[in-house]
Amino acid sequence: MLEAARRKIANRMRRLIPGHIVRRFVRRQDGAAAVEFAMVAAPFLALVFAILETAFVFFAGQTLEAAAADSARLIMTGQAQTAGYSQAAFKDAVCARVFGLFDCANGVYVNVKSYSSFGSISTASPVVNGNLDTSNMTYTPGGPGCIVVVSLYYQWPIYVQMLGNDLSNLNGGKRLLVATSVFRNEPYGPTGSC
Repeated sequence: MLEAARRKIANRMRRLIPGHIVRRFVRRQDGAAAVEFAMVAAPFLALVFAILETAFVFFAGQTLEAAAADSARLIMTGQAQTAGYSQAAFKDAVCARVFGLFDCANGVYVNVKSYSSFGSISTASPVVNGNLDTSNMTYTPGGPGCIVVVSLYYQWPIYVQMLGNDLSNLNGGKRLLVATSVFRNEPYGPTGSC
């Protein structure tokens, strides 16, 4: 008798589980909002992070531009030349104006070149095969009246890469930030050669 009751309960359970549970699950609306949010959350969060990263890249670019303009005044007014700044000392002056946003000691590259005229300025890109080429970077601040180009370079890491449309323009998922200042040195002393 006990065995017959067990078989009867088991048969009823087999009939109830497949159809009844599925129909009941389809009709329930309790977790609908959670399921819908789970489907939308990943693209939404990726979009938010992409917007934040784009804002950081633009902010970092503006910070580098401000540092280039401020530090270029040291050369334009002759302060760097009369104090005998080397490339490392000038880079330290640049790093003092960046305010901790960059890894200045290991990541900022300084290129200072002087020219005799604006027409002779070289605008060649320092990127070779998707990598920053620092081998031609020099420090030549020129004398009074010389045309000087101060360029700062930084490889900013890009973390969010959506649908192949990311901000990176270098190998390794990095974006090259470039800040340039072009000017004529003031006549702070006797005119020399450029």
